[in-house]
Amino acid sequence: MSTYFPKNGEIPRSWFLVDADGKTLGRLATEVARVLMGKHKTCYTPHVQTGDFVVVVNAEKVRLTGTKWTDKIYRHHSMYPGGLKETAARDLVAKHPTRLIEKAVRGMLPKNRIGDRLIRKMKVYAGDHHPHQAQKPEPFPVKLS
Repeated sequence: MSTYFPKNGEIPRSWFLVDADGKTLGRLATEVARVLMGKHKTCYTPHVQTGDFVVVVNAEKVRLTGTKWTDKIYRHHSMYPGGLKETAARDLVAKHPTRLIEKAVRGMLPKNRIGDRLIRKMKVYAGDHHPHQAQKPEPFPVKLS
């Protein structure tokens, strides 16, 4: 007997639709990352992209608990002296509503080339409309609380 390793062309891809309205950011991000990596499938293999596509709508209505809207700080440094930029979660959502979810999911994916490819399979939209009707996205496989 030998272990079966799926090849990239053999894996059927599905599209899933997630409504982020009222969902907690961390719980939403873990389940989206799990589906992007393909861990919900029986043919999961770490070195092969076995995951599915995920469309997230209503990103601006995601929920943070406690005082994270003001206390959660996103930092970026330009590598120049004094180049540290800090942005609170509330300001980030006001300026770029989709980035909060993108950053949370990206942090839960592998930090390598596969992670870079997996994040491209996630499409995030601020409102409830998206241009992926032709792919017929199914409801999300996991019930999010």
